[in-house]
Amino acid sequence: MEQRGECLAKVQLLRDQFENLEKHTQWGIDFVDKYTKFVKERCEIEISYAKQIRNLSKKYQPKKNSREEEEHKYSSCRAFLATLNELNDYAGQHEVIAENLTSQIVSELARYTQELKQERKSHFHDGRRAQQHIENSWKQLEACKRRFERDCKEADRAQQYFEKMDNDINVTKADVEKARQQAQLRHQMAADSKADYSACLQKFNQEQNEHYYTLIPHIFQGIQDMEERRILRLGDSMKTFAEVDRQVVPIVGKCLDEITKAAESIEPKSDSQLVIEAYKSGFEPPGDVEFEDYSQAMKRTVSESSLSNSKGEGKPEKSSGKGKGKLWPFIKKNKGSGPEDFSHLPPEQRRKKLQQKIDDFTKEIQKELDQRDALTKMRDVYIKNPQMGDPSSVDPQLADISQRIEKLRFEAQKFEGWLAEVEGRMPTRSDPPRRQSGLYDGQNSTPVSNSCAQDRESPDGSYTEDPSSEAQLKVPVPDFDDEFDDEEPLPTIGTCKALYPFEGQNEGTIAVTEGEVLYVIEEDKGDGWTRVRRNEEEEGYVPTSYVEVCLDKDAKGSMTYI
Repeated sequence: MEQRGECLAKVQLLRDQFENLEKHTQWGIDFVDKYTKFVKERCEIEISYAKQIRNLSKKYQPKKNSREEEEHKYSSCRAFLATLNELNDYAGQHEVIAENLTSQIVSELARYTQELKQERKSHFHDGRRAQQHIENSWKQLEACKRRFERDCKEADRAQQYFEKMDNDINVTKADVEKARQQAQLRHQMAADSKADYSACLQKFNQEQNEHYYTLIPHIFQGIQDMEERRILRLGDSMKTFAEVDRQVVPIVGKCLDEITKAAESIEPKSDSQLVIEAYKSGFEPPGDVEFEDYSQAMKRTVSESSLSNSKGEGKPEKSSGKGKGKLWPFIKKNKGSGPEDFSHLPPEQRRKKLQQKIDDFTKEIQKELDQRDALTKMRDVYIKNPQMGDPSSVDPQLADISQRIEKLRFEAQKFEGWLAEVEGRMPTRSDPPRRQSGLYDGQNSTPVSNSCAQDRESPDGSYTEDPSSEAQLKVPVPDFDDEFDDEEPLPTIGTCKALYPFEGQNEGTIAVTEGEVLYVIEEDKGDGWTRVRRNEEEEGYVPTSYVEVCLDKDAKGSMTYI
């Protein structure tokens, strides 16, 4: 009885161990699924991060036909563009991380989990079958044992009955014989049950020994190997998780090195020099402002202010006239789009704008020429192969292109003329020292006849504030040559003294030497030129900033100095 209870305890314990192992191995599979989900979410984060980085890089990329393209000439802007490009490559590496994690971990672990579930199912199926077999063997042994016990008891009772009948004198001999045979039968049955029980017990012991020392250890070993492979596979996946990141570290480092290199390539002095070149006006700084003595007008007599007495005398003093405007750094900018020839801009800025317009016209002309060449070739093909098309169908397009080309060339020539005018007025290194800025060597002899703000600009870069001067400038000014063809000479209205020598190489100008005194026959109208006369036959224009003018108060109503 004690042995039977011990066997039952062992069977129950084995059953409990299988249940615990089933729970543990199921937890192991769930843990693999959990890690797989973790890696999958990491991949989603990497993809989302890479997408955001790419969108950020794209957002700050310079737009076409915008001011940002002009900013590309600065080293800091180029460095920022390089940073954006490297950041785009940096985002690509995070996409590589997500791709490698998906292929090397997520997909592999998903496939391995299915294999692991099948293997686990097989091991526990074998364990349950072995457990069921040993339980059935035990039940069979118990049945044999109970039958043997019952047969033994039946044999004892039959033997006792036979002995009782044999000792009873009142019982017939036939009854005794019958009891003896029954007792022998029971003893034979007990012997057979004993043999069956012995054979069943021997078989059970063999099966139990094989169960506990062969089958169950083999199953447990298989489960243990499965668990160890699962743990090892999980560890390898964690190594791969780190290795995938480590593989892109050199490339990410290279991207960061390129960003650092781009930052180190920034040249502040070069950028500031570009700003200077882009926005310099072309004017020279103004000279010192001279003292204007208004008391001289009260002290002068009529004889002192006459032309005969003032001619050849000391340097006349200056007074501010209506044409005197603000210095060029303080000129208010035109808030509108400005005139077509950009005359509202300073000389250097105007030159750049005109050159840019000429370049744009050149590109447009070249584009139209290329289109005309293509249409010409198409027409030649139609002429050689009439079945492909009518050559005359191309003629209207060619005529339109020719008209557009002529129009573009006319516009380009117009801007080239303005550019030549600006370049002729630009200062050179050989310019003489100036009392005021804004006069350029090689200035055109013909005053500008348009009504733009440049026409109202004085030689020192300021604008005249005299409304009458502006009204005069709106009327086209005749060329110098036409003005010199007048039959009656203009009367003198004052004198002027040359402060600097002027060669007067352009037509309509007159050469003067430093200190020379000339007669003024026409004052500056706001274009930067004063008309003077040396003698009855020699007269012309000189730069107003090159001379010190003293107008006769009788001619202008008051003595005025420019």
